[in-house]
Amino acid sequence: MKVLSWNGPKRIDVEDRPVPEIKRDEVLVKVDVVGICGSEIEGFLGHNSLRIPPLVMGHEFSGYVEKIGEEVTHLSEGTKVVVNPLINCGHCAKCRKGLENLCDERQIIGIHRPGAFAEFVAVPGSAVIEVPSTLDSYTASLAEPLACCLRASRRAVANHSFSNVLIYGAGAIGVLSAFVAKNLGASRVIVADINDDRLKTVREVGIKDTLNPNDENFEQNIKAIAGDKGIDVIIDAVGFLPTRKQAANLINTGGVIMNIGLGIDETPLPINNFIRSEVTVLGSFCYTKQDFYDAVQLLVDSKINIKGWTEVRKLDEGHQSFMDLIENKVEKSKIFLD
Repeated sequence: MKVLSWNGPKRIDVEDRPVPEIKRDEVLVKVDVVGICGSEIEGFLGHNSLRIPPLVMGHEFSGYVEKIGEEVTHLSEGTKVVVNPLINCGHCAKCRKGLENLCDERQIIGIHRPGAFAEFVAVPGSAVIEVPSTLDSYTASLAEPLACCLRASRRAVANHSFSNVLIYGAGAIGVLSAFVAKNLGASRVIVADINDDRLKTVREVGIKDTLNPNDENFEQNIKAIAGDKGIDVIIDAVGFLPTRKQAANLINTGGVIMNIGLGIDETPLPINNFIRSEVTVLGSFCYTKQDFYDAVQLLVDSKINIKGWTEVRKLDEGHQSFMDLIENKVEKSKIFLD
């Protein structure tokens, strides 16, 4: 079979590999569509210590059941599926609390084991979720990033119904967070990004309020859009010093800053101001099984629009796709590999 193998910083090569053998509790999935995740860009650059070359990445995917292990009873060959790539142990203290996304022994397909930048991938049967055959594969492949956004967004707005929401980042996570916030009842959703082409794309898919943080009138424009209500919720899907500092300046008293972007680690923040203003600062990582299931249902129910902000390329265009992404040459927010 053909795979994309990440073999070191800025090196992804098309290689031939044997089709994986599956264990008794596994399923062989014939991959139809796989998305490129922002975290994989960091891996491609060699900035992610969890990804060790040579590695077949790819954890946002859909496909069809090709072969089933003897212990898997809930699936049939030929079934259309998505895969929850986060594998948890099920017995640690965090799993017992329902926080399997924080499992001490968690593994992620495409990081700790071969992923879906390949024609076939072997996955645990427990990770496979059947979807309707009528659900197109591109939409289905958004289940994983949508689950991340769904968890972050609904935790952020839990105590702020009909609020104004500011989202930093017009990549896939930012766009999906904007769609989720609208589905959860946000009054206004504002997307901020320094890439004007991406902001244009975001406007074209229905998020009308977009701003460039590099604009010297950015904060005044935010206030003009938000009006007297101000900004109760900020979702930072970028995670760098400028967005974190700006978020601290813009958030309402009693508001929520939700951090989902893993840009940098240490960041100086005005903690005394957060205390006096009762600002809640949260982090969100991955998703629970329920989050993933709910994300699939949103897609099945056509609650999320994928048209206009995604593009499709062939698997053997993988290296160039990564180079285009790191050089900021991609106008769309998401690249699918077909």
